Amino acid sequence: MSIGKTVKDILIPLGAPVSRSNYNDSEATYITYFCYNEQGEEWAENVEIATGYYVQVDVWSDTDYVPLVAQVQAAMIAAGFIRTTAQDLYEPDTKTYHKALRFSYIN
Repeated sequence: MSIGKTVKDILIPLGAPVSRSNYNDSEATYITYFCYNEQGEEWAENVEIATGYYVQVDVWSDTDYVPLVAQVQAAMIAAGFIRTTAQDLYEPDTKTYHKALRFSYIN
């Protein structure tokens, strides 16, 4: 399983630009994502049979991002991810609102 491709495929239909780790274009509202942990979750006879993927999805915007955040959360949950945490942040140097959403997925 390519968790990066899976996450990107979930987020692209939302209409905002989507990029892994960082975004280097000119749109004011965009989404980035990365896998911050991947680990074995279940084993049978010393063989990993389930992997846990822990993903952060960040929504960035210079305007109200609440509707897009709700869409991200709904799309990830509909795809089988579990939301574990979320933080509202603000980047004063770029005057950008930033929502960090963390999800887990066991496969």
